[in-house]
Amino acid sequence: MMAFLRHTAELLPERNDNVAIEVKSLNRSEHRNRRGRKFGRITREKWLILAAVLFLIYSAVLGIKILFLGKMDGGISTSLAVQEEIKRVDELDVKKQGNYKHRKKYPPCEVAFSESVDHLVEPKNFMNFTQFSLDYVEREEKSFGEIPRFGGQQTLEQREKSFYARNQKLHCGFVKGPEGFPSIGFDLDANDKIYMNTCKVVVSSCIFGNSDFLRRPTSKRISEYAKKNVCFVMFVDEQTLSKLSQEGNIPDDGGYIGLWKIVVVRNLPYKDMRRTGKVPKFLSHRLFPSSMYSIWLDSKMRLQTDPLLILEYFLWRIRSEYAISNHYDRHCVWEEVLQNKRLNKYNHSAIDEQFKFYQSDGLMKFDPSDPNNPIPSCACT
Repeated sequence: MMAFLRHTAELLPERNDNVAIEVKSLNRSEHRNRRGRKFGRITREKWLILAAVLFLIYSAVLGIKILFLGKMDGGISTSLAVQEEIKRVDELDVKKQGNYKHRKKYPPCEVAFSESVDHLVEPKNFMNFTQFSLDYVEREEKSFGEIPRFGGQQTLEQREKSFYARNQKLHCGFVKGPEGFPSIGFDLDANDKIYMNTCKVVVSSCIFGNSDFLRRPTSKRISEYAKKNVCFVMFVDEQTLSKLSQEGNIPDDGGYIGLWKIVVVRNLPYKDMRRTGKVPKFLSHRLFPSSMYSIWLDSKMRLQTDPLLILEYFLWRIRSEYAISNHYDRHCVWEEVLQNKRLNKYNHSAIDEQFKFYQSDGLMKFDPSDPNNPIPSCACT
């Protein structure tokens, strides 16, 4: 329209200026009205689209809340108290994220280790522990499915008896099926097995599913004696080994990357990498049958202290047999259950089922104000 007006003014220069101004004013007014109507139509359309998008977002959020907090598979429901607790934890996390600079930090713990391993003395025996021997189920002649279970077919009665400190034979992973059945998983090279059978003191860790990067122990803080007498074993699967090689971490001819002896696990027993990682974490006594001491190190941590100093401080000095670190933030299984649900680490109904099973065994909520309570529900790492 404006171009047409300019063009008209050039063709008719002799016309009275007042008339030209009036015509331009009229046309501009009409143009503004048309633009206003068009803008109004566009605004209404945008508002309708925005309302539709907001409705979809609200529906999605509502659907998620119903899925996570409502009745779950298998007829297991999350109680109202648990739902409210999850909501409270979520609200606290939102506040923390909104003020990231003021989030709580966790500095390293100060531990009074000995200055050197030169004069360490291992206690000859621990007289305050019950002496008993264990044997393990190596093979089951019956299988209740097409594929044998890595943990075997343990009954609830057998599980209950396994808690008592006495001579017995029990299920403890690596349970083979009948002759002719496929491998149960966690297959190791024969040479690696020979090496692991020679270990007396072990530091072990694992990375499965390429879930982390390799953190080497701080070599300068570890004594030459420990380097020669302690086994540092890192379990990995083939996928992780391939990724490490791409990053330049290639095992030498002896299978070492730094102090870590890389042991490749094939045919993982579980699809869930977290669950597979529990095998070397909890069953180190099966993987290292000749070892007297073992230290488990999470793959997200780096060993920065001589392992012999760790044994002296946490076991030998106070004549203990077992030591485990308290979680840096959560101190009760109840809190850990909520956190696992919030992060969707596992199926919620499976978490509920396992949690109720623990409570039926007598698990009680940890009360930090009770000095006589030996933390029965401690959420340790």
